[in-house]
Amino acid sequence: RAGPGGPGQLPAGRALPVRSPPGAEEPSMEAEAQELPLGCGGEGGSPAAGRSPEGEGRRDPLQASVSNGGDAESGKELVELKVIWNKNKYDVKFCLDSTGAELKQKIHSLTGLPPAMQKVMFKGLLPEDKTLREIKVTNGAKIMVVGSTINDVLAVNTPKEAAQQEVKAEENKKEPLCRQKQHRKVLDKGKPDDVMPSVKGVQERLPTVPLSGMYNKSGGKVRLTFKLEQDQLWIGTKERTEKLPMGSIKNVVSEPIEGHEDYHMMAFQLGPTEASYYWVYWVPTQYVDAIKDTVLGKWQYF
Repeated sequence: RAGPGGPGQLPAGRALPVRSPPGAEEPSMEAEAQELPLGCGGEGGSPAAGRSPEGEGRRDPLQASVSNGGDAESGKELVELKVIWNKNKYDVKFCLDSTGAELKQKIHSLTGLPPAMQKVMFKGLLPEDKTLREIKVTNGAKIMVVGSTINDVLAVNTPKEAAQQEVKAEENKKEPLCRQKQHRKVLDKGKPDDVMPSVKGVQERLPTVPLSGMYNKSGGKVRLTFKLEQDQLWIGTKERTEKLPMGSIKNVVSEPIEGHEDYHMMAFQLGPTEASYYWVYWVPTQYVDAIKDTVLGKWQYF
């Protein structure tokens, strides 16, 4: 059996396995190369080297490309925006398939402006429930933002009160009225003998009779009569009586007289400036608030 036929069969036996591996290996490598684009790119007929990076790119939002339709469909396309708020401009890259509400959160991180206090404008008010793609936002679009931070709101929430506090602070810095020269010449005459008695620490309604026995700026006697049925204040002196509509009096100011705190000096503002003040001295303190309320229109709530 080891004769000539044996050696002839032995090379043939060896030839079969030798020829078989080269023939099997080459097709298997080609098959692997053809299967790669199907596994990574999801599309046939494309080179493996050309499709693999793009397939990976779709998994990374930072690698989104406007020119790749697959990227747009996956919701990872970015759009460049110019956000403008309070004279400040911000260049922002934002996901095109994010909603208006999400954009507000981004604006909050940039400006500190809470979303609830933002008014975001793009071709009208930006809807919170729609995506930027749905409202057709494109590269370079301008997003206008209107709104104030919480600190800004608190600063202007009560402007009148703040202004009044500033006025009071300024008044406190000034010399007391009763020490000013223009008022001292009247106050130095002393308390009139026939002035109405005062009651300190008490607030009373206006009396049914005129307030009398007081001085005006020239040192003459003056009386105040409140004609509520006619909505008028009558200021009477020896020479004449001025009948003033309550609505024409812009303001009423007063200050206790030093050394006689149970009496006030009081001014009625008849014009736009302090130069129009009509001064009355030695007003009983218990009537001061009632006079102010009556002249400024609060008497009907008593």
